[in-house]
Amino acid sequence: MVHIKILGPGCANCRKLEAIAREAAAAANVQAEFTKLSDIKQIMQYDLLSTPGLVVNDKLVSSGRIPTVAEVQRWLTA
Repeated sequence: MVHIKILGPGCANCRKLEAIAREAAAAANVQAEFTKLSDIKQIMQYDLLSTPGLVVNDKLVSSGRIPTVAEVQRWLTA
């Protein structure tokens, strides 16, 4: 089981990032648990400079941009 966290205030980009991450997990046939973090104190634990942020198994893999489905798939299967 892969643990995925979406970091951000819940803006349109955060929702888009979550949709891409869910699509990537489904396409890679990876079982994933999704969590959304919008509390600034929790977000700052990941040294995030700008939102949205994507965390895979407690490792920040993307921040401040929307990665492609293929990028997210690589991170999920690495």
